[in-house]
Amino acid sequence: MSKYIFSLVLLLFLQTVQAQAPKRMSSDDIYSAIQKAQFLGSALYVAAHPDDENTSVISYLSNEIKAETAYLSLTRGDGGQNLIGNELGELLGVLRTQELLAARRVDGGNQFFSRANDFGFSKHPDETLAIWDREKVTSDLVWVVRNWQPDIIINRFAHDSAGKTHGHHTSSAVLSYENFEKFGDKNAYPEQLKYVRPWQPKRLFHNTSWWFYGSREKFAEADKTNLSAVDVGVYYPNMGYSNGEVAAISRSQHVCQGMGRTLSRGSDVEYFEFLKGEKPAVNDDLFAGINTTWSRVPGGAPVGDILAKVQREFNNRNPAASVPDLMRAYALIKKLPEGFYTKRKGDAVKEIIVACLGLFVEATADDYSKTPGESIELTMEVTQRNPGQVVLEKVNYLPFNADSTVNMTLELNTQNKFYKTTTVPENADFTGPYWLNQAHEYGTYTVENQLMRGKPETPRPIKVEWQFKINGSPLTLTTDVVYKATDPEKGEFYRPLEIVPPVTAGIAEDVYVFADDKPQTVEVVVRANTDELDGTVTLAHPDDWRIEPQESKFSAQRKGEEIKVSFTIYPPTAQSEGKISPLVKVGNEFYTREMNIIEYPHIPTQTVLRNAESKIVKVDIRKAGAKVGYLAGAGDKIPEALQAMGYEVDILEDADLTPENLKQYQAVVTGIRAYNVNERIQFQQPKLLEYVKQGGNLIIQYNTRHRLKIPAEELAPYPMKLSRDRVSDELAEIRFLAPEHPVLNTPNKITPADFDGWVQERGLYFPNEWDTENFTAILSANDKDEPARDGGLLVAKYGEGNYVYSGYSWFRELPAGVPGAYRLFANLISL
Repeated sequence: MSKYIFSLVLLLFLQTVQAQAPKRMSSDDIYSAIQKAQFLGSALYVAAHPDDENTSVISYLSNEIKAETAYLSLTRGDGGQNLIGNELGELLGVLRTQELLAARRVDGGNQFFSRANDFGFSKHPDETLAIWDREKVTSDLVWVVRNWQPDIIINRFAHDSAGKTHGHHTSSAVLSYENFEKFGDKNAYPEQLKYVRPWQPKRLFHNTSWWFYGSREKFAEADKTNLSAVDVGVYYPNMGYSNGEVAAISRSQHVCQGMGRTLSRGSDVEYFEFLKGEKPAVNDDLFAGINTTWSRVPGGAPVGDILAKVQREFNNRNPAASVPDLMRAYALIKKLPEGFYTKRKGDAVKEIIVACLGLFVEATADDYSKTPGESIELTMEVTQRNPGQVVLEKVNYLPFNADSTVNMTLELNTQNKFYKTTTVPENADFTGPYWLNQAHEYGTYTVENQLMRGKPETPRPIKVEWQFKINGSPLTLTTDVVYKATDPEKGEFYRPLEIVPPVTAGIAEDVYVFADDKPQTVEVVVRANTDELDGTVTLAHPDDWRIEPQESKFSAQRKGEEIKVSFTIYPPTAQSEGKISPLVKVGNEFYTREMNIIEYPHIPTQTVLRNAESKIVKVDIRKAGAKVGYLAGAGDKIPEALQAMGYEVDILEDADLTPENLKQYQAVVTGIRAYNVNERIQFQQPKLLEYVKQGGNLIIQYNTRHRLKIPAEELAPYPMKLSRDRVSDELAEIRFLAPEHPVLNTPNKITPADFDGWVQERGLYFPNEWDTENFTAILSANDKDEPARDGGLLVAKYGEGNYVYSGYSWFRELPAGVPGAYRLFANLISL
């Protein structure tokens, strides 16, 4: 995104991101781009998750230093929580990937990932690297460095902080530190050398701060001889924004994590601890001693001379006057040896030429999704809005092996449109997130294609190549085909063009819980992604389960039509777990994928293709009551899980929190982090406590002590203090502190076996202090070499009812279909 669009984002804040729109650059943007084209230096920032990156540093390097800057997030944030919706796991990773890309469009950086999967909180890098597959993630790090060729690498975290912070954080620094020399070693990962060459960065830093020293006072007293101090709080007159403002808006793109920031201005000193390589001789210049001019490219010095002349003579009232010199520079770049900077800066100069000419090129499709073999109607537009000699000679349609000879001299400020109808190749790849195409291990995604590793998203296969002659010299542009439409309320908007299967199918629920021998209806939603589709659908299922009918026919006349097909599934008599998957047959082909649409105003709409499956669980479970009230929090699938248990669930609003209305519920449950995100909770809490006092049963799921919407002392009817204590090992031993308590006995007898099969963690943000006279601690657990954490499940009598606070991760266990979690949660509701 150009800085012109970037400026619009700043002015309009979180309006719809138009990532697919053609770039639009103001004269100030062009001038800044000319400056950047002359700085041949690059930086790579390394950390573990979306939101770990220091956007102040990335923006400063990109916008002030003019360096090619990228952020490598080892994971996509799949293991976190979602404050704006119910996407978790893989779908959350897709959302956070796009939020990172939105952040980079603001701060000017680029984005990379590894195959590492965010499996949740880890307390030690040894655990992290064992789960991630250290060798695979190291290979990805080396691959990104060899592709990006950074002169400097900056770690966000300390490599020697094992056990002091998140294991993922430390691991990102450990891998960068330990493999610094491998990047340039031809014997390390030699299979990569078919595509890239070894690359040795000049130096490695740790972007440190007082936080890593324990306090501001300790940092003030620390020896700083090994630190570079850089004031990143600069002001950009061409933008009208300080670097701190840019950084805050970039960070605020992490919407699902609640990372909105106040815009800041003024001096802001960042510290960089030198770790390896050639130490910079100048304290406040991270690139000191590194040749960042065109002379670093053999034969490149004349290019630098021309671009310097363009900068000196640039006329922001007449950018087109720079085109002849820019074309000369571009022609020289094309003759230089192929390499990172000739490719990167060549593309940059090409964009500058297009911007100077006010050249608008766009290729759009007649719909946002197509299937292999389907007809596609393309609309091409080209408009030249600044003076210059521009001839559009030819247009190639990729990968269709089709072209159009145009030979059209563009008239100034005249819109030109032409059209092409062709067919999507039968062998076209689907465009869903590539890292979800194959089944993967717990810690790492499966990406067999080396060239895809590291990429933030799936490249679009359908493109248009525009062959121009500018002042008699050739210049070729390649643009993705996108979908564009007009909304009566929002105006023009863009979506990525998706290639999808002709049919997709999903199961209505993620998990089906069978508490007895009664059958249940499973609804499969078949979606036609093309016109006139007929086929059959069945359910793959475990051998000890039975379905009726064995197969159902369906017929769809129009694209987008959804047909609901019902199956009756019969459980076995014994406890059992398994998975069911829809299998759709059209002609001689079978299809097993479901389509998920992720749509938020701050990211481009995402179409996610995954193998469709749901979990089926036959469990010995008893429960009391029929209705549960649910007060939503940060987004989870607990209501669906409770419905799967057989409860009728009402989502509660302010008007519902009356004594008479609440009496109908066996329990009221608050969603995860409700007390952190619900602005009305300060008014609702007294009503909830009164409900308990009058005999109700209130179950509060975990909250963080940071950003509570009510005073901490009002969270519970008796003194209780939240902490950051957690048990991250999902296999940690569970000890019963109150074995006779009804929670462990009624109506289900809970045993240690009920804690088998838990996923990701035991729980998080346990209270570490509570009124022991009124609260009963039910369970105890701890991670290795840590003290017992007894505050994960606290129960107190209050008036005639029960107040329950639980940090155990029901929001992960119930959607995952963990049988014991259902049994224990049924006991909580049944109190």
